Amino acid sequence: MSWSDERVELLKRLWGEGQSASQIAKELGGVTRNAVIGKVHRLGLSNRNGSAPAANAAPAATPEAEAPKTAAKPTPKPTTKPAAPAESTEENAVPVTTSVRVKAIIPAGQPLPPQPSANEIDPEALAKVSEIEKKAKRLSLMELTERTCKWPVGDPATDDFWFCGLPVQTGKPYCEAHVGVAFQPMSSRRDRKR
Repeated sequence: MSWSDERVELLKRLWGEGQSASQIAKELGGVTRNAVIGKVHRLGLSNRNGSAPAANAAPAATPEAEAPKTAAKPTPKPTTKPAAPAESTEENAVPVTTSVRVKAIIPAGQPLPPQPSANEIDPEALAKVSEIEKKAKRLSLMELTERTCKWPVGDPATDDFWFCGLPVQTGKPYCEAHVGVAFQPMSSRRDRKR
């Protein structure tokens, strides 16, 4: 599948209308959601969280959307409780739009390295980990912070899954014992595999 000029323009229009990447992929056909996301990123299109390029996109013209220009623009006010829906007639039908502010997702630090298998771990470090895990705080994902060890223990598909939670070593995502397991020189890991 190639991105012809027509397909790119359709992508831009649909993205500007606020359609999801999945919806756009279905509309375009022969392209995946991830391909749409990649193309949107490469084109530098807005992430639609209230920035200027998304606001410049022209909305689709509908008879209801064409309100007289003399109508006063309402000023948006935050409300704590949704208003009761008014009965709609064709004469006074006005499209209702809601604005949702989405916080940007900020990475929580450095990515976690892959965990080594049991035959790659130094037996001394493995014994130290076993002792540490007896003292672990057994935190859930939502309880983790920048200062807690993020070493996962158990099968994530079971209820007996948890994270270590002990204080992290400075600059690392794990406690001292788990750093000893996770960050080993490749040469010593290779030697233990043999």
